[in-house]
Amino acid sequence: MNKKDVANIRKQFKLNNELLKITDIFNVYVQKESSDIYHQECQPFPLLDDEHQELFMNNFKKILTGQLDSKLFELRFQQEAIQDHTQHILYNGLQASEVEDWKEHMLQLVAKMFKDVEYKHDVVVTFIRGSYYKPTKASNEETEHQATDEVYTHPFALCSINKTEEPQKSLVFDYVEKEFKYNVVVDPIINLTAPMAGFMYPCFTENSADVNHILYSSGKANEPDPHFVEEVLNAETFLTAQEDKAVFEEIVKDVVGEQFNTRTLSNVYEEIQKVMDENEEEDIPKLDYKDVERVLKVSGVEDVNLDKVEMAYKKVIDDEKYELKASNIVPSYKSKSIKINTKVANISVSPQDLKYVKQVNYNGKRCLLIEIDEDAVIEGFTMAPETLLSAAPDEE
Repeated sequence: MNKKDVANIRKQFKLNNELLKITDIFNVYVQKESSDIYHQECQPFPLLDDEHQELFMNNFKKILTGQLDSKLFELRFQQEAIQDHTQHILYNGLQASEVEDWKEHMLQLVAKMFKDVEYKHDVVVTFIRGSYYKPTKASNEETEHQATDEVYTHPFALCSINKTEEPQKSLVFDYVEKEFKYNVVVDPIINLTAPMAGFMYPCFTENSADVNHILYSSGKANEPDPHFVEEVLNAETFLTAQEDKAVFEEIVKDVVGEQFNTRTLSNVYEEIQKVMDENEEEDIPKLDYKDVERVLKVSGVEDVNLDKVEMAYKKVIDDEKYELKASNIVPSYKSKSIKINTKVANISVSPQDLKYVKQVNYNGKRCLLIEIDEDAVIEGFTMAPETLLSAAPDEE
């Protein structure tokens, strides 16, 4: 799934929407001490009152919110023959015509979630199943509310895992008795605003369902749970966007060295952005070692060849066939800021403006030189010009 596919289905999670029908909801309350199921409750989703439905809708949207490869991950299922493989459980669950059969499949997943894991809080696992309808065309394209003639129908299941919290102690005022009272609440609060994890099955690419992939949502960006991915979802391991970018940086350092002038680095980012622009129709433009060698050469890096880059791939990631996702290296070229860190100050510049920043020696001190075409303004004040440099300083 690309970000457009995710956004399309996320925006459908709203009340009274004809394009998304949730048929059943199944809540399972699991105790932290024993990992035993304390309570389970299944009912038709439409029978919930609107306020109840809206709470869950917002929770489900949280599962589908976040940057791909950072918080959301499209994972391929492991191909090994595993007993009670999650792909088979989810697939069979979606095919189940009876609610009781679907519940039994979901309880199998709950058992896998808590088999070798101890949580710090009681946990509520929520499953839903329903259908996502995507229009093929509109009968009246000029109207704001378009009536659809034909739709693609996609059955899906979604899981949200949420922790419970102890209610806060509070002081309340009783209007009837006209007195202040200590408010005693013993019921745990289910935190639906910050899911611990979740997933949606299957993945959707444009108008097709992909039953061999699952969309996993981690609780925090760049902090996926390896145990959950491998043992619960039975999915293949992966690198986050942050890790992918670190791999690229280590490969370039191995080929070029630690030092890199800003103009060349800016050229590298520009070349990678060109790859992304030239492959806009592709879901995920990727760079193999041949692509990285070409990018470095075109960017002005000297003494680069395929053998060097291939060896760097083997050294850094032990796989010369590994492909880096271009979007992970330059996630958003036009808006992303690159940080320049020093002990004196941290400066952020856009990738395309990096070429105007240089590290120079001036009067025996290392300085940052930023080329600008207008007066610099700080907190509304225009900076007064200092003594001009007599000669262009040398770059380090």
